Amino acid sequence: MSVRGMTRMVRMVAGVLAGALCGDAAGVERPNVVIIYADDLGWGDLGCYGAPAIRTPQLDRMAAEGMRFTDFYSAAEVCTPSRAALLTGRYAVRSGMSHDRYRVLRANASGGLPMEEETLAEVLKGVGYATGMVGKWHLGHLAEHLPGKHGFDWYFGMPFSNDMMPAAGAPAGRDKFFREDVALWETPLLRGEAVLEAKPDQRQLTKRYTEEAVAFIRERKAGPFFLYMAHTFPHVPLFASEAFRGRSPGGIYGDVVEELDWSVGRVLEVLREERLAERTLVFFSSDNGPWTVFGSHGGSAEPERVWDRCGGGA
Repeated sequence: MSVRGMTRMVRMVAGVLAGALCGDAAGVERPNVVIIYADDLGWGDLGCYGAPAIRTPQLDRMAAEGMRFTDFYSAAEVCTPSRAALLTGRYAVRSGMSHDRYRVLRANASGGLPMEEETLAEVLKGVGYATGMVGKWHLGHLAEHLPGKHGFDWYFGMPFSNDMMPAAGAPAGRDKFFREDVALWETPLLRGEAVLEAKPDQRQLTKRYTEEAVAFIRERKAGPFFLYMAHTFPHVPLFASEAFRGRSPGGIYGDVVEELDWSVGRVLEVLREERLAERTLVFFSSDNGPWTVFGSHGGSAEPERVWDRCGGGA
């Protein structure tokens, strides 16, 4: 297969959305598409999958009213390759975005998703979709690799994981990951290719992502649109807004997940308000499961086992 050849997954999505539902048949409306992607969320962190101390009524409702994919595998166990696979439909090793590339990007080095790779955003943009992204990218932080170069008309979010730029003077080792101190981190917030804030308050990220997603939906409601909403959390360090902090029986991790649940509910609510719910496909997934070495800050894979990225079964 050539580098630009699409795999079965992308062909299926593109065929359904851009072919049969592209408006070729009179009176057929093309559906909007929303993909909501959590970072390091565990299978056992949602109420619909048995979470004992985390309340997720919005996602539980989505699971009850929609379709669950319960025999589904992430393409990789870490951020970069799993996201590359999601957007291209190809195993990440084929695009050069393998585990080794993830380690390079973790070091804040150059490189990113190759321009010759065709993303879902590019496919949909090519047939008239407005395309937007909110949240964590992690497929290259330099201007030539940001979402705008890969089919997204609009972008608001962080170029990589929220822990990749500790502040000068932040404690060495893992201690800083367990401290709810926004001053310890300097991961930037971008709008398009420009740095909007060099040291954003991560306690407000989920709320701000949600506001941006809602604005995108309202502004593009005439459709069709594709929104990729890739949350920063519950990847460590963990932060929740004042409205959710200290509320969950599941501790700070539970606070963060419950705020994500609220965010999903808000997006679904706006789709209903704008009378878009019946013609919008909404997908929710975690990228690659819980980071179990962080214990209570890393989520749960229960009742499944997980092979942790840092080595060993858990």
